[in-house]
Amino acid sequence: MCPAAVGVGLAESGLRLRRGRCRSKVSGAPLVEPELAAGDGGLCSKQPSKPRPKPRGRAMGLVLLAAITMLAFATRFHRLHEPAHVCWDETHFGKMGSYYINRTFFFDVHPPLGKFCAFLGSWLIPFAYLTVLELSRSQPAALLAAALLTFDTGCLTLSQYILLDPILMFFIMAAMLSMVKYNSYADRPFSAYWWFWLSLTGVSLAGALGVKFVGLFIVLHVGLNTVSDLWQLLGDLNLTMVTLGKHLAARILCLIVFPFILYTTLFAVHFIILNRSGPGDGFFSSAFQSRLLGNNLHNASIPEHLAYGSVITVKNLRMASGYLHSHWHLYPEGVGARQQQVTAYQHKDYNNLWIVKKHNANTDPLDPSFPVEFVKHGDIIRLEHKETSRNLHSHQHEAPMTRKHYQVTGYGVNGTGDSNDFWRIEVMNRKSENRIKVLRSQIRFIHLATGCVLGSSGKTLPKWGWEQLEVTCTPYLKETPNSVWNVEDHINPKLPNISLDVLKPSFTEILLESHMVMIRGNSGLKPKENEVTSKPWHWPINYQGLRFSGVNETDFRVYLLGNPVIWWLNLVSLGLYLFLGSIITVSLQRGIQLTTEMKGLCQVLLHGGGQVLLGWLLHYLPFFLMGRVLYFHHYFPAMLFSSMLTGILWDTVFRFCACYLQSFSLINWMHIFGISFLILGIAYSFYLFHPLSYGMVGPLAQDPQSPMAGLKWLETWEF
Repeated sequence: MCPAAVGVGLAESGLRLRRGRCRSKVSGAPLVEPELAAGDGGLCSKQPSKPRPKPRGRAMGLVLLAAITMLAFATRFHRLHEPAHVCWDETHFGKMGSYYINRTFFFDVHPPLGKFCAFLGSWLIPFAYLTVLELSRSQPAALLAAALLTFDTGCLTLSQYILLDPILMFFIMAAMLSMVKYNSYADRPFSAYWWFWLSLTGVSLAGALGVKFVGLFIVLHVGLNTVSDLWQLLGDLNLTMVTLGKHLAARILCLIVFPFILYTTLFAVHFIILNRSGPGDGFFSSAFQSRLLGNNLHNASIPEHLAYGSVITVKNLRMASGYLHSHWHLYPEGVGARQQQVTAYQHKDYNNLWIVKKHNANTDPLDPSFPVEFVKHGDIIRLEHKETSRNLHSHQHEAPMTRKHYQVTGYGVNGTGDSNDFWRIEVMNRKSENRIKVLRSQIRFIHLATGCVLGSSGKTLPKWGWEQLEVTCTPYLKETPNSVWNVEDHINPKLPNISLDVLKPSFTEILLESHMVMIRGNSGLKPKENEVTSKPWHWPINYQGLRFSGVNETDFRVYLLGNPVIWWLNLVSLGLYLFLGSIITVSLQRGIQLTTEMKGLCQVLLHGGGQVLLGWLLHYLPFFLMGRVLYFHHYFPAMLFSSMLTGILWDTVFRFCACYLQSFSLINWMHIFGISFLILGIAYSFYLFHPLSYGMVGPLAQDPQSPMAGLKWLETWEF
């Protein structure tokens, strides 16, 4: 069942039509296959069986598809070499190509697949054409949808730069097309074509998720379609349980197992290629870093278990945090107690070294006459800074930057301090063993006097703190990466060294860690200085664009903005679809008699339109729930679906109007004129706004000599 109310009505109306195909007075194309058996597939309803096109019609269809594809490639590759400089996020994604070539490890908040843009972006148009053609059985509807995407300046701009969005949208549209194709073969289950399209759907899902995590939205779309499909099959009493089991197994294999294997394979290749130390090391755990060539932990040999007297470095598990660090500098007047600073430092440094000591003894644990004593979960310890001989200390003075957190300092003389230097060590991921394992044990330090937890807030200290990261003691005991640490470097002459190779994480562990780091990175994204962000309600109304390049008259300026004629037509179409869909649903529920042809048009509108409306909802509404920074380009996957809905809607509206006319020539003329008028209007608007995509130099929009003079229809547009 569709979540949209307009998609529910027909499914609940119990409408069953006579056998035989009804054909449109306009095109003669079959509109619906009535009396569909359960199991014909598709969300909200059954798709009509695939008609056999006449040879001449098939040839014309292929010619039209070829022309659409050629126009798509022509618009995307035109002036592709301009500008000669890097624009917007090409700074990041272009650099990643060189990292792969040099096999240098880097960190990205997105999965690794999305690194070829104009080529894949060009395929969005033929994919949309074929999808709408499959859902509506109408070439005019498909042609209108293709025109909307071909002449949209926003889609064009995104496709011409080294960005993830065109690659993501390629796989989203490939998954959508494959899904409606395998639905159309529901009357021939387990045939070669059925298996092909079902498998291709799984491949496309893996691709979409392998580019960006928002690929989950198309996964959800296909999942809902599959659940509806299986539910309808369950209601077909002609199918045996064995056949139902085969249907279920086929979907599990092609839509879950196969995509999962492909997705994990992408990461395996990613990790194999990027095997050298690089700028991404610090985002990952010490154990992860030990597998990278050139990292100081690679092929290192250190003692495995922590003992008293050991000299260690302690790394915070918060992404992009650092090592527990101290130096001779004191906190300034007015910032807590004027004691020695303790910070988190993101680089290797001698001031990161600490000595592990018992809380109630000043004897030297490294004295050969004393036996080795290992540190265990629950032990109370002191951490003495090796360089300054001051103890890690906390008290109820407020932290320098984080309110309601306590200040952490270095205190004492030659290791002698007070009871505020005592910390209880806890192992968060322990199983049966209580000892602390280098790299692998995740530990917390609980301050004995106040009960607070040692952590790094991630906030950058002012210049008096050398712009290092703030370390605090938080009274909130909830386990977070900010308050979890691991031992990295470990020196103890009384203990045997082991190769860190035995501590290297497995593929499953690094796969899970990389996903946790990506998720935290995504949620923690903040806007750059002077960067334009936006809110989800801005997007459908084309409220504000995004400057890709240039500001002044002498600059080469590119501005990401949707073609306003297309975007506002899509917005009107969404409202009109909901209005018409509601009327049709109520009419069918009330049993109002309609002609066979009108019933067919209703089914196309509700079920074909319902599929793409669901896609729009799933790719748009979740952004209202996201806490991360959002940009205008996040709406473009949803825009693909709204454009397809516009194509289906207006083609159906023109057919509805034609049904009330008697003259066949007038009907045919009206339908052709309506679709042609929309396409020509869209093409002309592209002619007006194309400088936004292809770039412009010279006067700004407010100058009468500017190519954009008179086209700044909203004050929020910044071109």
